[in-house]
Formats: sequence, structure tokens, C-alpha cells
Amino acid sequence: MTTTARIGIIGGNGWLGGALIRAAVSTGTVDPARLTISCRSGGKGSIADIAAHWTQDNSELVARSDVVVLSVRPSQFRELKVNLREKLVLSVMAGIPCKAIAELTRATNIVRSMPNAAAAIGQSFTPWFATPAVSGTDKALVHAFFQASGEAVEVSEEGHVDYCTGMTGSGAAFPALLTEALIAHAVSKGIPRDFAQKAAKKVVAGASQLFADPSVDTGAIIKEMIDYRGVVAAALQAMLDRGFREAVAAGLDAASARTTTIASS
Repeated sequence: MTTTARIGIIGGNGWLGGALIRAAVSTGTVDPARLTISCRSGGKGSIADIAAHWTQDNSELVARSDVVVLSVRPSQFRELKVNLREKLVLSVMAGIPCKAIAELTRATNIVRSMPNAAAAIGQSFTPWFATPAVSGTDKALVHAFFQASGEAVEVSEEGHVDYCTGMTGSGAAFPALLTEALIAHAVSKGIPRDFAQKAAKKVVAGASQLFADPSVDTGAIIKEMIDYRGVVAAALQAMLDRGFREAVAAGLDAASARTTTIASS
């Protein structure tokens, strides 16, 4: 789907805004001629080559746009002085609820979303929630915009977006943590670091491609390995016995708690 809507992105020169713009333009979802990007510093970052209209004036961006994407740090949200009444507003800010966006901007057509860093390679998983005022036509536009950078899924409750801030919004961070743990243990056992890095990255990045198939049951994979009672089973059981699931749950709980306070920090 190629949208004919005029789209403005506040904070579009940041890493996330830039990734979404790059994906939307490269897939033909958004025509750069109908795109306006604002940034306080005036810098264009990694998307300087995109022939959009650039401005440091958010009021100008709003006037030129039918759809306004809010891609600023949550702590900067309160500094925005924009009237987005009658605009379709897409927020990629963590921890800012639709109610707060409506109060500050006067918008009613609001979509909250949580893309992740994999948007830069077209592999983001982006849950999004729309307020009741958002029309079916606008939902199709939203879905196409986020689908350009990976997979987009509408959720029925706004709280699901908050939860996904920690779970899917982590992007590469959780797999990177597992990879680093594998590398550190290998090195501690005398394995050369270069080899350990190659092996750990390959097992995490390569094997995880299996999960792209919706029919793959990750629980069944674990059960099959444990039931086989081989080398991998011994490793999995030791990790589970030492609280692997509990450690992950603690991390996600901490992320959820942080989401509620991130806007004030």
C-alpha cells in the first residue's frame, strides 16, 4: 500500500524515526515528496539523503501534514507545543498513554505503537493500539506504515503496548545478552574469543530464524530436547533449575515498572 497522506515526523532524525522513515520510503509506502521531518538540532542524521521537507518548526510540520508521528524521547514529550486536533497521531514514545497525548495535543485520533531497533533492517515486530476515533481507513494506513519495517500487529488493549515496551521493544538487546553470556563462558573455558563470538552469534542469530515460521512451536522444541536426555537436555535443565525463567520474568517486570516512570526521567 502506498499512502497519499502527507506525513510529518517530529524527531525524525533520531535512530528510531530514521529507521521507520528509511523503511517506509524504500518500500514505496511513503513518497518523500509528501514527507516532512522536524528536528530541534537541524541535523539530518542517517537519512540526510532522503528528499523530504526538513524543518525545525513543529508548527510548520503540523500545517503540512495529515498524519503526525511523535518520535521524541518520552522525557521531551511535555516540551511539545503542538495542536494536533483533527490529525492522525502515531506515537512511538515509550510510556506515554493516549490520554496524556490527547490532553497535551488535543488529538482524538491516536495510535500508540512500540517498534524496535530491528526496524533498521526491516525486521521490527510492532504492536499498535488505536483509540476508538481512528477509522478503518486510517488503521490501514497505520498498518502499512509499520509493516514497511517488519511485522505490525494491532492489539485490543493499550496496556499490551506498555508490556511490549519491555518484551518486543527490547529488539536485539535480549538476544545480545544471551550471546554475551555464551561468549563469556566459552572464553572462561579457554576458547579463543574470536571463535567464541562467531559461534555464539551464529547459534543465536542463525537458529532463531526457525522461529520465523508461525507453525514452529518453541515449547515443543525445548520438550523434545529435554526428553532426548542428551547433552542439550543437560544444559537446558541446569539453566531451568537455576532460575532461567524467573530471571527473565524479573527482567520483564522491571521493564514494565520502568515504563510507568520513564516519561518523568
